[in-house]
Formats: sequence, structure tokens, C-alpha cells
Amino acid sequence: MFQSIEKLKHEGFEGFKTIQELNNNHDIIPKQKGVYFILNDKTIEPVFLETGCGGYYKQKNPNVIPEVLKKNWVKHTHTLYIGKANNLRRRLKLYLDFGKGRPVSHQGGRYIWQLSHSDDLIVCWKILDSEVPRSIEEELIRSFKSQFGDRPFANLQD
Repeated sequence: MFQSIEKLKHEGFEGFKTIQELNNNHDIIPKQKGVYFILNDKTIEPVFLETGCGGYYKQKNPNVIPEVLKKNWVKHTHTLYIGKANNLRRRLKLYLDFGKGRPVSHQGGRYIWQLSHSDDLIVCWKILDSEVPRSIEEELIRSFKSQFGDRPFANLQD
């Protein structure tokens, strides 16, 4: 599932819009609870920025040195970040606002904003009915770790 967009679609994920597209129209994101992925469909080596575009929430610098980013990079997968939300639109809008440099509380996944092509990354989501988003997020991260030996690039905790 973590290596193919087609497999994610088969698992019920929707959206598959670039960050730039969602910045232009976040109304297409559903308001229901769910989980979401940030995906990289580029096969080129990533370019890590010394200073990304993430916001300084409570004056905290969201950037890390590029060596940390290189160490966290996971090869052979499209999946860069797995997140959860009680309201996908509200949570993803916070995430997108953080990536525009706004001081909002969404530091999870902040390594994304130090990639030179962050606007081209793809966002997809899966609406959950009765499942608890945090439980599904934990399960997905566990499954990713089992397959790749580490968390997704921008997930800093399980």
C-alpha cells in the first residue's frame, strides 16, 4: 500500500490532489473524520532546504538541519507522512496554513516543508465511519515500520 497510489485508491483513499491544488481550493476536502497521507510521486532524489516554509508556532523554529532530513528519508516509498483528523478539512487546512508560514498549531509532519518540491506533494484521505482516527493512524504507522524498518519521513512519533 505504501509504494503505490493505485493500492491506496483500492484501500478507499480519495483526493490525490497536490498541496498547491488544495491551497487553491481546500473546500474539496471532506469535513468528516479520517486519516490522510502526504505522498511523493517523484522518483528523483529529494532536495532538502536549509530553511523551509513552515510557520513558527509559539516562536518555535520548525526547521532542522538537512542532515536530520537525510537521516529520516525513507527510500522506495511514496508515503512521507501519515496523519489523522476528527475533521479532515479543518486539520488539513491547518497543515496547509503551517506550510504557508503561518503560526498555527500543526507541527506534525513539518519536515515536509523543507522539501524543495513541497507544493507538488500529493494529499489523499480516507473517511472513517466508526473507527477512531488515532487508532487507524497508529496501525498504519506500525504497518509502515514493519515494511520499511522506520516511520514515514515526516512522522516524528508513532
